[in-house]
Amino acid sequence: MKELVVIALGGNAIKQAGEEGTDQQQFINIDIASKQIVKLSQAGYKLVVTHGNGPQAGNLLIQQEEGKSLVPALPLNVVGGMTQGQIGYMFQNRLQNNFSLAGKNVSAVSLVTQVLVDKDDPDFQDPSKPVGPFYTKEEAADLRDNKGYIVKEVKPGVEKSWRRVVPSPEPKDIVEKDAINALIASGVVTIACGGGGIPVKQDGKQIIGIEGVIDKDKTGNVLAQSVNADVLMILTDVENALINYNKPNQEAVGAVTVDEMQKLFDEGHFLGGSMGPKVEAAMRFVRATGKKAIITSLDKAEDALAGKTGTIISA
Repeated sequence: MKELVVIALGGNAIKQAGEEGTDQQQFINIDIASKQIVKLSQAGYKLVVTHGNGPQAGNLLIQQEEGKSLVPALPLNVVGGMTQGQIGYMFQNRLQNNFSLAGKNVSAVSLVTQVLVDKDDPDFQDPSKPVGPFYTKEEAADLRDNKGYIVKEVKPGVEKSWRRVVPSPEPKDIVEKDAINALIASGVVTIACGGGGIPVKQDGKQIIGIEGVIDKDKTGNVLAQSVNADVLMILTDVENALINYNKPNQEAVGAVTVDEMQKLFDEGHFLGGSMGPKVEAAMRFVRATGKKAIITSLDKAEDALAGKTGTIISA
């Protein structure tokens, strides 16, 4: 029986650091990712893809801010839906093209997805989710003072270490989980919960959009549990999670138990704005299911699934 793998790709894999984020640049990056996803499908894995949207949502928020004198600005939850459509279309298009080039008749479908959150989540009072470009300390201070942005330092030790942050509530449930499972059962490579999903709150029998950006890795865990995945694979820009990051004694984390990873997490090795949420989401999945989670780079995904590399967390 084929293993079902939920792949969580970062928004920075779609718009890389130093890029302007043109449609051509993003299509090139997504094409590279899609080729790897097609390889995994050809290797016999069933796949669900989710992706981040931090750079894209940040850029779109800038467009909203700068254009509000001409057209009404849209709220953050609607911006999330817009980025799901944008990135989902790009993945759907490139996956379909690459499956066709490989001689495979496999469908790929992107589903606009809503995710339930608690309206009283503490992150609405103390926002933590980085979006948009990186800034110097001086640029961040200017945006805070003149535009009212909430900014935090998320990558100490580099010149541009500051980013705008927005509320990032915890994901509780996926509204469209039955539809996602139906797509998987029909053999479709499904792209879902983009950008962590559009945050919505329960209001009686209705669900209402609420402003925020959910962490895509934490939603990836909820998604993986909802589809009964065998593996949660979080793909980032490094082959392994690292301890003592950027220090002379930096070391890659290989195969570990979830308790061993928890110890490293508690020691503060994984920063909140980067590797921290990935490690936390991976541990949640392993604890809830007894299955394995993998953190590795896109180009090492197949090797990591075969146990040859990557940070592999097991019960």
